Amino acid sequence: MACYSEDMDDAIRKFQQSLIVREITGSNVAMVYQDNKRLYHEAVQSKKEGDQNIDVNTLFPIWSMTKPITIVAMMKLHEQGKFDWNDPVFKYIPCFENLTFLDGNEIKSCHDQLRVIHLMTHRSGYRYYDSDPLPKGVPNYEAVHPNQSRYNDLETYVQAVAKQPLEFPPGTRYLYGINQAILGRLVEVLSGKDFETFLTDMIFTPLGMKDTSFTMDTKRRTRFQPLWINSSSLKGFTDLLDELTYSPDNKAHFGGEGLVSTMEDYARFCEMLVDGGVFRGKRIISEQSISTMTKKWSAAFPEEPNAEELLPGYVYGFSLFVLDDPSADNPNVSKGIYGWAGYHNTHFWIDPEKRMFGLFMSRAREFNWKIPLEFREAVYGKKP
Repeated sequence: MACYSEDMDDAIRKFQQSLIVREITGSNVAMVYQDNKRLYHEAVQSKKEGDQNIDVNTLFPIWSMTKPITIVAMMKLHEQGKFDWNDPVFKYIPCFENLTFLDGNEIKSCHDQLRVIHLMTHRSGYRYYDSDPLPKGVPNYEAVHPNQSRYNDLETYVQAVAKQPLEFPPGTRYLYGINQAILGRLVEVLSGKDFETFLTDMIFTPLGMKDTSFTMDTKRRTRFQPLWINSSSLKGFTDLLDELTYSPDNKAHFGGEGLVSTMEDYARFCEMLVDGGVFRGKRIISEQSISTMTKKWSAAFPEEPNAEELLPGYVYGFSLFVLDDPSADNPNVSKGIYGWAGYHNTHFWIDPEKRMFGLFMSRAREFNWKIPLEFREAVYGKKP
């Protein structure tokens, strides 16, 4: 697809409506941008009791779409010569010097150091720890899952993480996990600023992302989209399952999942990526940084033994999926598109070849990888 068509417009709108009809999401909004123009930008409202109409002020928890922003922060610091990819993490955060890993039921000392590159590529050996309930299914609040009830700042968080045995020696496998939460603390040490201040100074302000933050006061909460949940016996809209506090008093700003943003703000971030690191004449990161972010660092499932099943035909960059084999996904889609998604069904992709991005936001569980596939099918056309 090279330009706007009414067929594409209709296909995207039908895709959005179908998500509501199939009870996958509530109200949702989609955008397609190409060659400095918004080809499509429309919210489809569910009009269901308990939902809230989406407008330009609606705030969404973007969860793991925080990760690419953290990666860009690290790329900026790398361009400034603040660190090397192979530096051991303990050089900057000493508690990571003497790590251990699990070998069956035995805990052993790591012979190799945890390095910055391992955190960038989800090859550290750290996983997510929210699936570790105590007996009888009671949540384990002592687990080192990003948790603002237990942790009030990133320094305290990484001190606890460093005591957690890795799942395997660092660098040996891919395993999706808490890496960007650790990188947030690394940004603080390297920059001398707290994580949110660095993001604001170096990314949010230059891009005009005025509504993107780790916190919400009472006024901002009125703009927060309700969660549609359709999971097991739970179905309906709720404001009770935030999982993070978003408290202005909490400084545990997790770089893997913590940001709240708007469609307009995240579109500006995507626009910068489409334009090779430049936003409306201002360079944010270099083209070389984007090339490094999007190269193949890990194979796709099932070639990589511990990789999660993501999407067919994709490989892993710096916490980004990258389409390596369009024939396994949709032959109409450009090779080299990259992007990521968030736990409550926010999704984006960047198409460097066509100078295009697609962005989708809702707030819904459970998470669904078919949403971006169907969205791209509406934009690029159905599989032959």
